[in-house]
Amino acid sequence: MSQPTKLFEPFKLGSLTLPNRLVMAPLTRNRAVPPAMVPSLLAVDYYGQRASAGLLITEASQVSQQGQGYQDTPGIYSGEQVEGWRRVTDRVHERGGRIFIQIWHVGRISHTSLQPGGGKPVAPSAIRAKGKTFVNGAFTDISEPRELDLSEIPGIIDDFKRGAANALAAGFDGVEIHGANGYLLDQFAKDGTNKRTDAYGGSIENRARLMLEVSKAVAAEAGAERTGIRISPVTPANDISDSDPQPLFDYVADGLNALKLTYLHVVEGATGGPRDIAPFDYASLRKRFKQAYVANNGYDFALATEVLEAGAADLIAFGKPFISNPDLVERLKKGAALNEWDKATFYGGGAKGYTDYPTLKATEAVE
Repeated sequence: MSQPTKLFEPFKLGSLTLPNRLVMAPLTRNRAVPPAMVPSLLAVDYYGQRASAGLLITEASQVSQQGQGYQDTPGIYSGEQVEGWRRVTDRVHERGGRIFIQIWHVGRISHTSLQPGGGKPVAPSAIRAKGKTFVNGAFTDISEPRELDLSEIPGIIDDFKRGAANALAAGFDGVEIHGANGYLLDQFAKDGTNKRTDAYGGSIENRARLMLEVSKAVAAEAGAERTGIRISPVTPANDISDSDPQPLFDYVADGLNALKLTYLHVVEGATGGPRDIAPFDYASLRKRFKQAYVANNGYDFALATEVLEAGAADLIAFGKPFISNPDLVERLKKGAALNEWDKATFYGGGAKGYTDYPTLKATEAVE
C-alpha cells in the first residue's frame, strides 16, 4: 500500500521532470576496468537496475589522471571512458531514468602510485592528510602532496570544463561538481587545508574562488540548468576542517546562486556519520540558494518525509540504501522491508554486492 508523502511527487529540475524526489547519491564502488579506468559492463546493469530513482548521480569520476585518488575509479577525460559511460546512460534512458555524472579531483587524497609519473598528489598547500586511500587492493596511507603552483590552476579548471563536455558527449542529463568530503575544491575552501597567501588563499573570498570558478566554467559548458554541486560544510571526512564554516558556506551559496546552478546538494553533518557533529544552519543555505536544495546524509523514509513536508529541501539523496535496494523507490512506497547491505563488497570486486541484490518482485516470487 502506497504511503502518502511528497517523496513520491514529481519535481521539475531544470528541463527535467523527475517522477519522484528520491536521488541516488554518488557512491564510490571501485569497479572500473584498468588501466583505462572505463566503466565496466557491470556498471551498465548496476545503474540500469536503479533507474526508477528520480535522479541518479554516478560515482565520482576523475577529470584527469592527476585527479584520481583510489584504485579502479572511472574517469571522464578520455574517448574510451566516454564510450563506456555512453553504455550506462543508454541503459538508464532505455529504462526511463535520468542520470547526472559526478566529476571530481581528489587533490591530496591520493597515492603516488596513481599519479602521472609517480609524482606527488597536488593540494592547495603541502599538508599531508591523516587517513587512508585504497590502492593495490588495500587501504594505504595517503601520500605527501605538493602545493599547486598558481600557474597550474587554470589547467585544473579546464579539466573540469572538459569533463563536463565529455559528460554531455556520453549522454548524461547533467553534471554534479564534487565540492565536498575533503577533496580538491573543499581543500581550497577550508582553512584547515589552505594556507596559501595568493589569490586562492587567506580570505573567504579567496578560498572559495576555485570552487566558484570551476562552477562557472562547468555551467558555461554544460548549461546552468544541467549543473549541480555537492558540498559538505562540517564533515571531517578526509581530515578536512574549517575554523568558521558558516560564513564560508553562506558566501559559497550566494556565489553558486548567482550562477543559477540547478541544484545544491548538501551533506548535512559528518559524511556517513552523525548529522549533529557540529552546529550549522543549513536553512541559511536553503534561503540563499534559490534553485533546488538536495538534502543528504542519514535520511530514512520518516526523516525525508518530515523535511520535504516542512519545505526544508526539494529532493532527498539516499546512499547505502540504494546499494542494496535497486528498487528502493518501490520498497519505500509499499513500506516493504529493505535488503541489508554488505559492507565487505562496497569497494572493488565483481557482481557480488553490486548487481545481485534482489528486487522486491524477485523476493516475492521466491516466497
